[in-house]
Amino acid sequence: MNITNNYSIAELENIAGQVRRDIVRMVHGCQSGHPGGSLGCTDFLVALYFRIMKHDASFNMNGNGEDLFFLSNGHISPVFYSVLARSGYFDVSELATFRKLNSRLQGHPTTHEHLPGVRMSSGSLGQGLSVAIGAALTKKRLGDNSLVFSLHGDGELQEGQIWEAALFAPAKKVDNLIMTIDVNGQQIDGSTEQVLSLGDLRAKWAAFGWDVLEANGNNMDELVTTLEFAKTRTGQGKPIALLMKTNMGHGVSFMMGTHKWHGTAPNDAQTEQALSELSSTLQDY
Repeated sequence: MNITNNYSIAELENIAGQVRRDIVRMVHGCQSGHPGGSLGCTDFLVALYFRIMKHDASFNMNGNGEDLFFLSNGHISPVFYSVLARSGYFDVSELATFRKLNSRLQGHPTTHEHLPGVRMSSGSLGQGLSVAIGAALTKKRLGDNSLVFSLHGDGELQEGQIWEAALFAPAKKVDNLIMTIDVNGQQIDGSTEQVLSLGDLRAKWAAFGWDVLEANGNNMDELVTTLEFAKTRTGQGKPIALLMKTNMGHGVSFMMGTHKWHGTAPNDAQTEQALSELSSTLQDY
């Protein structure tokens, strides 16, 4: 099933509302998981799968002739699973099995579970950019003009492998790659500034030779416009780096802007409050 990319901004926002409801219910259902970053990155994943990428939900692992996405910060699996299900990769009802025994929907996406839409295991941070670069180079060698997208957390940039890959991609002119960084300023132990300051990210990535763009990752209109512009910048000799400013826990008032909801599940009362703040015309699983 080829995914049509003609969803309006209003339709994308409606889907995002439902995905956020899915995230809250999934994490609450197993009392485990990472709601904060998932909620913050919801608009991005929805925009990508319902508007920006050319992809096929019937799923071929090779991904020849279609755009590919690699989730590097795999702990935000709830948003990834919800978006995959809502875009037809597997039945939405399977979301109820998140992090449960024998489920394909483990805490971090894995390939041995054979879940449609998952092309790499992403438990250890820092590896996804290398994988995405490899996929992008493969497409170039095969004459495949499709694009490769990846998503990374800002705390993940504290991993050394990221910077090795950051050097490699411009040197080899990997210009069919759009890498996005979720800049929410939070990680499991506190703010990124307190744990290990990242400095001027725009200047850093530009100095490494990337074409750097910025967007508000919780403004669907701006995000879609920027991602569509990023696609026009491919094929010009440089990989694209999108610095996406988000608010951890976006959409749920008591989760927003704090690292405390990086990996904490809401209780019954908190779940009820969160769901009361999130609306969609779609149906819960």
